[in-house]
Amino acid sequence: MPLPRPAPGTGRWWVVGIVGCTIGVGLAVWLGLANSLGAITFTNTGYKVLDDRSVRVEFDVHRPSGEAVSCRVQALDATFGVVGVTDVAVPGSPERSVHRVVVVRTASRAVTGVVDTCTPR
Repeated sequence: MPLPRPAPGTGRWWVVGIVGCTIGVGLAVWLGLANSLGAITFTNTGYKVLDDRSVRVEFDVHRPSGEAVSCRVQALDATFGVVGVTDVAVPGSPERSVHRVVVVRTASRAVTGVVDTCTPR
């Protein structure tokens, strides 16, 4: 079954619409990539509750090469309340990704440990 042809005289608007949509999609992709390049991100890779007063948290930090970063690591209780906080300094280095292990002291027993934020120093 052949596709119906556009009405005579509307071909120009089809071209304008296709070109406009292509430019719009290209702009959206460009803006998305521009906002994510050079961003500081982190990945929680594990935790272990050591005792009633401490939890060990492991995480990876992904950042631009050479940029120093400060990460806030939290220990949470069963109701997701913060029972301990530690700020970790990650010095600048040639590697884009670094792995860190930190022990967070807690006020009461924690059930998990997570990275809250990572910001440039």
